[in-house]
Amino acid sequence: MCSAQVISTQGSLACDESVSASPALSRRGVLRVMLGSAVAALAPTVALSPSIGVASPPALRMMPRTIGRFTASSIDQAEWRQFRARFISPEGRVIDTGNGGISHSEGQGYALLFAEWANDRPTFERLLNWTRANMSRPYDSLHAWAWNPAHAVKVRDYNTATDGELSIAWALLRAADRWNVAEWRARAVAMGRDILAVSARDAGDRLFLSPGAEGFDHGDRLTINPSYYNFPAIRALAVATNDQRWMQIESDGLWLLARARFGRYGLTADWVEVTRNSADIQPAAGRQLMFSWDAVRVPLFLSWAGETTSPALTAAVQFWNLRPGSKVPAWTDLRTGINAPYPGHAGIMAIAQLSAAAVAGAGRVSDMPTQAAAPDYYAAALALLARVAWQETIAITHSEQLLAQS
Repeated sequence: MCSAQVISTQGSLACDESVSASPALSRRGVLRVMLGSAVAALAPTVALSPSIGVASPPALRMMPRTIGRFTASSIDQAEWRQFRARFISPEGRVIDTGNGGISHSEGQGYALLFAEWANDRPTFERLLNWTRANMSRPYDSLHAWAWNPAHAVKVRDYNTATDGELSIAWALLRAADRWNVAEWRARAVAMGRDILAVSARDAGDRLFLSPGAEGFDHGDRLTINPSYYNFPAIRALAVATNDQRWMQIESDGLWLLARARFGRYGLTADWVEVTRNSADIQPAAGRQLMFSWDAVRVPLFLSWAGETTSPALTAAVQFWNLRPGSKVPAWTDLRTGINAPYPGHAGIMAIAQLSAAAVAGAGRVSDMPTQAAAPDYYAAALALLARVAWQETIAITHSEQLLAQS
């Protein structure tokens, strides 16, 4: 669940070729084997926001597109060590310094991803053990969304946060592969099953992810947070569980993001509602219509998933490009068009750079913000997520393009 709640072209992605075991592999094929890429199905055609236009529903993917993974570079290892020193207790608790020092499943999940990426098994195990000991729900494999050190009873609410669950499950799958721990894979598969059990919701003929197990289903409508659609994690769970519902969630999630956009810039809203009978999308009742701390993760996950033609991604890039560099605003009001009077923090700047590179097909991101520039946990987490995403997708794609041209 997002830690910061305060508001102060259509086209398709071509299929990757299957990788053969033949010794006659092309250099492009050899690179794919080395990078761990997998077969990709055609991406859906998507269209503009509700304020601009409507498009036909996307085709269901036949196979998720996974990403190649690396261990963090020496520079990125230093960034991880600084994040670890600033925000992770010796016991393995991630401290949200911008939100009263609480811990939540989102933060534990992000840190688990970073530890696996950095090949830091001791920290990974401390994080996992603390999370399981302090946040596990007694009736399934999922977790309470928050743990508050200021309360005598640290966990008062055992509701889930779907974004945190996706990150934890994905981290377990990655760690199981890296360190060959079957128990972690089995737990991730169980989490995938339980996430669907408590958070999958039908609307019309589509399947959506509720932000949590409770509190978002209002009978005739669902409240949805578009930034909870972590597509790389969804694709990994689709493969690990062999459950077709995850593939439908991805397809319908991309359909949602193509339409959950409003205002003069056609940007994704932090929160939207979907009607149960027809899957119509509208602003969420009782919430500000903003592109802000939550929705900034939408272009992050679309870039990470290689969905470079998604209008939700290209609209964000166009918005940020209107105000390059430090003039990128922290948020914009999608009803009034008024922007924040102060710039976005280091995490927003990192995602803006990642997104621009993804859309442009650039091979590198220069001067990405560092941990030292991040004022708090959430900004630092977004900045580090952008570094991982860039290394695992954009750098790979650019290398493949160079080899294809040689």
